Amino acid sequence: MLSRNHSEVYARRLRAVLIRSLPLLEARGIVVVILAGVVGVMAGILVTAMSQIVQDLHGLLFGVQPGGRLSGMFSLANPMQALIPAIGGMLLGLTVVWLRIRKFRTPIDPIEANALYGGRMSLTDTFIIAGQTMISSGFGASVGLEAGYTQVGSGLASRLAGIFRLRRNDVRILVGCGAAGAIAAAFDAPLTGAFYGFELVIGIYSVANVAPVMTAAISASLTAEMFGGVPFPLELSGLPALTASQYVPFLLLGLLGGAASIAIMHLVTLIERGFARLSIDASLRPVIGGVIVGLLGLITPQVLSSGHGALHREFSMNYGLAVVASVFVLKLAASAVSLGSGFRGGLFFASLFLGALLGKAFADVMLVISPATGIDPAVAAVVGMTSLAVGVVGGPLTMTFLALESTRDLTLTGVVLAASIMSAILVRETFGYSFSTWRFHLRGETIRSAHDVGWMRSLTVGSMMRRDIKTIYASTTLAAFRKEVPLGSAQRVIAVDAGDHYVGVLIVAELHSDPSGGEVPVRDLAKYKDAVLVPSMNVQAAAETFQRAGAEELAVVEDFTDHIVLGLLTEGHLMRRYAEELDKARRDLSGEG
Repeated sequence: MLSRNHSEVYARRLRAVLIRSLPLLEARGIVVVILAGVVGVMAGILVTAMSQIVQDLHGLLFGVQPGGRLSGMFSLANPMQALIPAIGGMLLGLTVVWLRIRKFRTPIDPIEANALYGGRMSLTDTFIIAGQTMISSGFGASVGLEAGYTQVGSGLASRLAGIFRLRRNDVRILVGCGAAGAIAAAFDAPLTGAFYGFELVIGIYSVANVAPVMTAAISASLTAEMFGGVPFPLELSGLPALTASQYVPFLLLGLLGGAASIAIMHLVTLIERGFARLSIDASLRPVIGGVIVGLLGLITPQVLSSGHGALHREFSMNYGLAVVASVFVLKLAASAVSLGSGFRGGLFFASLFLGALLGKAFADVMLVISPATGIDPAVAAVVGMTSLAVGVVGGPLTMTFLALESTRDLTLTGVVLAASIMSAILVRETFGYSFSTWRFHLRGETIRSAHDVGWMRSLTVGSMMRRDIKTIYASTTLAAFRKEVPLGSAQRVIAVDAGDHYVGVLIVAELHSDPSGGEVPVRDLAKYKDAVLVPSMNVQAAAETFQRAGAEELAVVEDFTDHIVLGLLTEGHLMRRYAEELDKARRDLSGEG
């Protein structure tokens, strides 16, 4: 194998040859589009390979026939197969132990990479997540492969962007192209993949993004077809025409989908915390989770793995309300236990399956409550599928296009989009997170989307504060202060105690006009005694501190314990720097800079 240095030398030579040979490549946009096409091809190949590996595992471990799906089985062939998820949990636990020994940090996914690190991702993280995801889904845990798909596509895109030394915004776009290609290949749905890249990974739809993202999505979809990728069609036929009166019930279903998605995210967190409270090592939790999932799989295999086969069964067969509701509860429990116990994967496909079940249950209830409404169960399943998935995954347009590309029925456009928007509004206004960003929040990250906020982390109080400050002892009398600090010599002075610890801010003009007696110590006239900044604070945290204190200037101290004064920062300077950096980020995003 080539060493890293040899690889970099080779990449530089290749880049030089390309640019000399094709003058057109000097146009940055063309370079990004060409690289996006390469990323799409790679994503299509890898998604197809990962899917095939998992299918082969299902055939080997569960006896699934070629072309069949694990979750589409009516029952397990052998009750002992219920132990397979626990065996998968053991293997996953071994990877946890290995990562702990090697002291690997928490892997970074595409959304986090684009939000905080300018799209920079690690190939090591990529292979770790892909491997753990295939183990989890391949051994029957109730998780989807989409997290692994997007990690692989985006991780390789980030590495390719690094080889060609693209600038920050182009790296972010190419990472979005990798995710778009992965989703497009997984569902044979280029528009779905493209808008996944726009809404969830790049964070914005713009004219500059359209060509590369669509190129990646289309090339990935075509590549997956060429290599035998399984498409994701939902065969719907004979659907009745939608009437205006049916929109209100479907909007209600959109709200129910949003509410259910919030409940699901809370449930996963609750189970995860429950496992943590058991004081069981993290490497053993997937084993316990695997045992529970296996027992649920004995009841119905529909709860196992991602749920592709089960979703197709729900659309092709007309189950009663009791069966639909029971499968919903079992699948929800299996997915929550799988993720809460530490299996690697996501809720992307599980949310589609659960949403379809929710829609069918809604149609059955409406048949009893208001039969005149004429809600078709298949249409309700599609609307429920997209509504719940929008709440969990985010991206109303992404899920709307998934519904349209999988059903090939444009007559559903209006009602699906309307219900999706209702779900998105409810989740944004009452919860504020998708499943991915909610898990960032639980880790202490303040990421709500893939918008590039990484520059905020470099814009810290330490980089903006003034160090040429004047201090005075807090025991100094007012009269002595007026002599030592004449009016006009300074705007503000920091009061400190005998150990140089912060006491408060003294506004010079106010102290010179204060009617108090000359023997009053300036300590009594100091302001903002309980509000300070520390150098590590980013611009957002500092702005919130200024707002809470109602201050125009605050002292910067070494830490919150000793309060050794280091400098001073004014709110005006903070906001000017913030505006400058924000304007620069917007220019970079639009391609002006």
